[in-house]
Amino acid sequence: MSTFHPLRVTAVDQLTDDSVALTFAVPPELRHLYGYSPGQHIALRRHRAGGDAVAAGAEVRRTYSLCAPACDEPSELRIGIRGVEGGDFSSYAVKELRPGDTVDVLPPTGRFVLEPRPGRFAAVVGGSGITPVLSIASTLLAREPEARFCLVRSDRSTASTMFLEETADLKDRFPDRFQLVTVLSREEQQSGLASGRLDERRLSALLPSLLPVPDVDGWYLCGPLGLVEEASRALRGLGVPRARIHQEIFHVTEVPSAPVASRADAGGLRSVSVTANLDGRSGCWPMDDGESVLETVLRHRADAPFACKGGVCGTCRVRLVSGEVRMERNYALEDDELEAGYVLACQSRPVSEAVEVDFDG
Repeated sequence: MSTFHPLRVTAVDQLTDDSVALTFAVPPELRHLYGYSPGQHIALRRHRAGGDAVAAGAEVRRTYSLCAPACDEPSELRIGIRGVEGGDFSSYAVKELRPGDTVDVLPPTGRFVLEPRPGRFAAVVGGSGITPVLSIASTLLAREPEARFCLVRSDRSTASTMFLEETADLKDRFPDRFQLVTVLSREEQQSGLASGRLDERRLSALLPSLLPVPDVDGWYLCGPLGLVEEASRALRGLGVPRARIHQEIFHVTEVPSAPVASRADAGGLRSVSVTANLDGRSGCWPMDDGESVLETVLRHRADAPFACKGGVCGTCRVRLVSGEVRMERNYALEDDELEAGYVLACQSRPVSEAVEVDFDG
């Protein structure tokens, strides 16, 4: 099972007024643990300091995508972080972290990946959704001479655009194989597309004018929930098979909180037990009323993997061995994973008296 390791911050690069790129040094003895595929992310952990006695010391975890080309044994990791108003970790990272500080970091994970292969690929991203796609595109173009990549990115303004220089560099290095289209929602451009929000209607007209949609081998959608949903609907309307559409959601604050299920909601179950296999060891524990599978496991196994607890990052993905659960949200698992029996432990609540999950599966 992956564990956190303290990594030293070696650089804090200001990307925009509200975003930074953090670089961590990976010591030689840990480099085999931190190899990553293009598009993966890492979970960071900190403990709150100061404030009221209840909040002080509370653990905060967040996941952030790696933005550099993939590497099997990296000497450093680089991520992009945009500050979110009231964000426990993002505000700390953007305003307080400095070179020389250390942060607890989990080894990379995630299935929003594109292993380099010949073909035509495309992405629609919004805001900080550029971060994993930058790793995907740079790795693909450098390693596979028979690959092409089209990037459609949406940002509020030029000043708010993360990794502006990095994407321009890709265009300079691979002018015949990398296509970059930028849409600004709140700023008029002297040339190019008109400003405005990218919605289903606009994307349905734009994408066929940029590239042969049926010939694209894989679509990568990343950003706020609204943009990803609009882009997915546009692609399905253009006849793109669901298997070719890959998505990762950033920012789901506009989604109302799901109600916490109780045993009464689950058909009047009087007692429920959860059996979990984690890091080769198995345990069985009773659930408290209203708990998710993850919450029950964490009361007994503090090493259970999780990050966002919002059904977004997929860090707590488990295989459902037996029993039945209901997931309240799912923005991380794709259809083939659901069909294979995977669920998100943080969002799973039982609808049977016994549930068994495998974190190692």
